[in-house]
Amino acid sequence: MFFSLFSSKSQKLVKKWKKEHEQIVALAHKVIAEYQKNNLDGTKKYLKELNELAVDHIMNEDIEFYRLQKDHKNLHDDTGQLIEEFVVTFKSTKVALMKFLTKYTRDDAVLDDQFFKSFNDIVGVLAKRIEFEENNLYTDLGSK
Repeated sequence: MFFSLFSSKSQKLVKKWKKEHEQIVALAHKVIAEYQKNNLDGTKKYLKELNELAVDHIMNEDIEFYRLQKDHKNLHDDTGQLIEEFVVTFKSTKVALMKFLTKYTRDDAVLDDQFFKSFNDIVGVLAKRIEFEENNLYTDLGSK
């Protein structure tokens, strides 16, 4: 009974990652709102905040997923397969996101219609990834 008062490491990670997802979504909405108001300084500000948060989040997930895969004896087969699927299928999206953020967070980056279209495309893909993580992978990890 006493031990149930404390969350496992996986449960704490899931809680932290879900909160970061909420922050990522909120920042994406701020980028869109500022761009639509033609406030390019505000757009760039929130884009830089998004870049910092997204990079930290992705790197932390990568490290933890690597650790979990190395310590696979503590994982259910289904959870291990979900982690493997996530790592493999998210790789190209992650690379595209990093390239996009690197390009458009530079001080000399032009935030034009192509930027906005690409940003909306990336946000759509990320929304699907977040949904997959939270509805599949995090559900398994959170029960540990």
